[in-house]
Amino acid sequence: MPDLQDGETFEMQGSGAKPYILKNTGGVYSCTCPAWRNQSVAIERRTCKHLRKLRGDAAEEARLGGALPQRAVKATASGEPGEDAGPPLLLAESWDNATDLSDWWMSEKLDGVRAYWDGKQFLSRQGNIYHAPEWFVAGLPGVPLDGELWIDRKKFQRTVSIVRRQDKSDLWKEVRFVVFDAPAVSGGFEDRIAFLKETLARTALRFASHHEHARCKSIGALRAELARIEALGGEGLMLRQPGSKYVAGRSSTLLKVKSFHDAEALVIGHQAGAGRHRGRLGALLVRLQNGKEFAIGTGFSDRQRDNPPPPGSTVMFRYQELSDGGVPRFPSYAGVRLDAAAAPPQRPPPKAPANTVIVTQSPSSGAGKPRYFEFVEGTSSKFWEVSQDGNNMTTRWGRIGSAGQSKTKTFATPEATAAAVDALIEDKTSDGYVEKAGE
Repeated sequence: MPDLQDGETFEMQGSGAKPYILKNTGGVYSCTCPAWRNQSVAIERRTCKHLRKLRGDAAEEARLGGALPQRAVKATASGEPGEDAGPPLLLAESWDNATDLSDWWMSEKLDGVRAYWDGKQFLSRQGNIYHAPEWFVAGLPGVPLDGELWIDRKKFQRTVSIVRRQDKSDLWKEVRFVVFDAPAVSGGFEDRIAFLKETLARTALRFASHHEHARCKSIGALRAELARIEALGGEGLMLRQPGSKYVAGRSSTLLKVKSFHDAEALVIGHQAGAGRHRGRLGALLVRLQNGKEFAIGTGFSDRQRDNPPPPGSTVMFRYQELSDGGVPRFPSYAGVRLDAAAAPPQRPPPKAPANTVIVTQSPSSGAGKPRYFEFVEGTSSKFWEVSQDGNNMTTRWGRIGSAGQSKTKTFATPEATAAAVDALIEDKTSDGYVEKAGE
């Protein structure tokens, strides 16, 4: 296999327009691809598919001093093997609130870290290794298992901070591997569950167990169990279709079920629509009692978009959950609360071009306060910050104590910007970043 000499670089075409640059600097191999740059381990311990392709798996394994993650192969349109896709995991779809889930298999949705045991090591959804201690994995069978590294309800951040460590510390004693499927076992879900119960019972496993499932008797029973789990601080439920096969990718045979919550908000402005909604309401700009502001863009009929609730009125909406910043996620309009005391009358907002925001009741600030996060582990000491100003999202990142780098991205609407901010924060916190107050 070819290799890079000290100081030598090599260009390799990836999925983007520009090629990635691979380099050897004093025995430290690097790549400009996001997969290499975004790893939270010391730079000398990083690898990526481009380095493995250039140097070979054996050379990279020898350099890192350990086994590389097994890579799933994604077929291209022609049926030929394509690029890495992580382990071949079965992924869930969201319940549409219409499908009858009676007789489906029901279990709690664990708020942990998805982990694929390939028979030798734990892999993340992206194919990265979770470095569990030998005593933690002792006794696990040499067959693929799909499960969750989990501590307890509302302990997601703690779980992430432990399983992403590289030192195989005793902190893993807080974690359990809760197994809910056996990908390599043929047959339906019932066959795989029976296999798990029998296989995991053969050895006295201290840190692993199979996840309990029960038949869903009716939609009423489903909603009662969902309410019970959420009251305990759980995230929701997972439902599996009887007799379903384990297939890689997103499947309607595995559904996640979460509650929608009801709330009220004050209308502070209108956001003009685009596309088929051009010339009428695109979204309501609203404010909660605690001062949080956001947009509601779904749940309206065409008639309601033509005659939206005026600023100063109180509207009802439904949402799935709160973001880390306390903003309702996936809000959907439910109606006007007619018995609420009206705010002082406002002049109707003038018509404006699409994607223009008209605020007739001023928000608390034109730009949101930056949210600041840190990741400190081993030799890594990094910060990340994000802020929103209208349609613009600005991120800043770098080593703690430095000015770092910054980048601003513009979106079509403030609502789209807020969604992008929420998505990035979710990604960063799942990577182990912890928000710091008062920064």
